[in-house]
Amino acid sequence: MIEFFTALAMVLVIEGILLSLFPHRLRQLLEMMTEIPHASLRVGGLACASFGVFFVWLLRVV
Repeated sequence: MIEFFTALAMVLVIEGILLSLFPHRLRQLLEMMTEIPHASLRVGGLACASFGVFFVWLLRVV
């Protein structure tokens, strides 16, 4: 369980760094995302989540 919270904390650190370094660019990207169809966002999100699960599994096995 500690690993889950560590991973969550790392996500927050990375997001915080990106927000502090590139606030204008991130706002532009979020505005661009509003133009992408919901189905495409779902597919992209599922692809990212699947890759993340696979990568974690790969790190645990190797």
